Amino acid sequence: MTAYATLMRDFAAQDIWQEASMREYDVLYSLSKCPEPLRIGELHKHLLLSQPALSRMVDRLVQRGFVERLAAPEDGRGVRLALTDTGRKVQQDIGRKHARDVARAVTARVNAEELRQLEAICKKLAGES
Repeated sequence: MTAYATLMRDFAAQDIWQEASMREYDVLYSLSKCPEPLRIGELHKHLLLSQPALSRMVDRLVQRGFVERLAAPEDGRGVRLALTDTGRKVQQDIGRKHARDVARAVTARVNAEELRQLEAICKKLAGES
């Protein structure tokens, strides 16, 4: 947790969060990785936010034109969430800069072999190996 907190503090200090906060970026990033619009419950599984906090954040992102609500084709009352073109552009703009910051922070602290070990451990912990 200390390593996570240290890295998050470093990332938060970067000058890239004008258009969206780190938490808002997490929502935009998660939506960008999904092949189709998601119900809010499905989106919630990808994030470290409570469902009420996520609902409020989605409302703000919709108001700002980054996310849109779409009718769920399988259910007339259901709603799915998707990035708008503006939201996708914001996610990509921040994402390019954030990816550079992440790479810089990690490679400054671990060597190539340690990075391979970290990747293997993370995959194992995530149940991917």
